[in-house]
Amino acid sequence: MPPLGDMGAGMKTTIEISDDLARKAKAHAAKDGTTLRALVECGSRETLRADRKPHHFELRDARVGGHGVQAELQDADWQRMRESFCEGRGE
Repeated sequence: MPPLGDMGAGMKTTIEISDDLARKAKAHAAKDGTTLRALVECGSRETLRADRKPHHFELRDARVGGHGVQAELQDADWQRMRESFCEGRGE
């Protein structure tokens, strides 16, 4: 987390947050030796920065060893594949 010092003068505004969140935020700011204002500014900057980052999802490679779909199941529907998985297992 970046330092939470005075980040410069600016517009004065009022925000409403829940009493519980306000208490926790003030306690956190005091513990870190900063102000509620600096904490709110830092959180706002972090949120805005995160929104600028592209959201890229990549599915992890979950392949297991083997040689792909067996020849007899190559054109089978999902029901036939499920049945083959359970063959000989008493299910």
